[in-house]
Amino acid sequence: MSQPRVLIIRAPGTNCDVEAAFAFSRAGGVPETLHINRVLENTRLVDEFEILCFPGGFSYGDDIAAGRIQANQIRFHLADALQKFKAADKLILGICNGFQVLIKSGILLENAPAASASAPAATLVGNASGRFEDRWVRLKADGAKCVFLAGIDAMYLPVAHAEGKFVARDRPTLDALAAAGQLVLRYAAATGLASGPAPYPDNPNGSLADVAGVCDATGRVCGLMPHPERYIERTQHPRWTRGEGAEEGDGLRVFRNAVGYFQ
Repeated sequence: MSQPRVLIIRAPGTNCDVEAAFAFSRAGGVPETLHINRVLENTRLVDEFEILCFPGGFSYGDDIAAGRIQANQIRFHLADALQKFKAADKLILGICNGFQVLIKSGILLENAPAASASAPAATLVGNASGRFEDRWVRLKADGAKCVFLAGIDAMYLPVAHAEGKFVARDRPTLDALAAAGQLVLRYAAATGLASGPAPYPDNPNGSLADVAGVCDATGRVCGLMPHPERYIERTQHPRWTRGEGAEEGDGLRVFRNAVGYFQ
C-alpha cells in the first residue's frame, strides 16, 4: 500500500483537524475529515481507512471535563468498531484533546495494569499551574515500542492545554507502564539535564514522571499532549527568523512514521 487512507474525526469544538490533515498529506497519506456524527451513523466507515486520528481542540467545549463527552460517545457507540480497527494492525493517534479522548474512552490503556471501567490505569487532569499552558517544550522520546515515534530521540513542539497533567492510578501502575515501554514521550528540562524531573515550565502541566505521551501495549495506539501538526514547516518554529529550526519541523516525523508503517 503506497498511500494509506487517514480518517480524521472532528467534533464541535475541534480546531486542529485541518492542520492534522495537512500533516498527514505532507507525509504521503490520503486524509479525509469527517464529523463524528457521520461515523456514528455508519460505524463501518472506519473499515475503509488504515489510520485514525483524533485531533486537538476543545471537543464539545470541554464541558464536564476535557474530551469526556466525545470519549463517552466512543465508549458506548464506537468501541466495537475501534476494537476491530486495532485488531487489524491499524494505527490510532490522539493529539492533545484527542489524547484526552483516547485515554478517557479506555481505548488507549484498556489492557494496562490495574485498569478497569471504574478505576482506569491513568488519566489526564487539570494542569498543576491552575492555568492554560501555551508554550513550546522540549521532549525526549522512546520509540522502541511506539510506531509513531520510531527512530525519534527528541523533539521541540508546542503545547496548548488546560488539562494535560498525566496521573497514574498509583505508583505501581506508573512503574508497570514504564517497565512495559508505554511511557513513550516525556518533557525534558531546557538545561539539557540527563536525569531528574523537568521543572515548570519545562514540564508545563506537572505530569507524573514528566509524561507527555503514552502508547498501548501494541505500540500502534498513541496519545500525546504536544502538537506535532503545528510544527511541520520550518517557518512554524517560533524563532525561525533568527535561523533556528530545521527545514522540516520535528512534528512531521510523527506522521511520516505512521504513513511509512503501511509502506
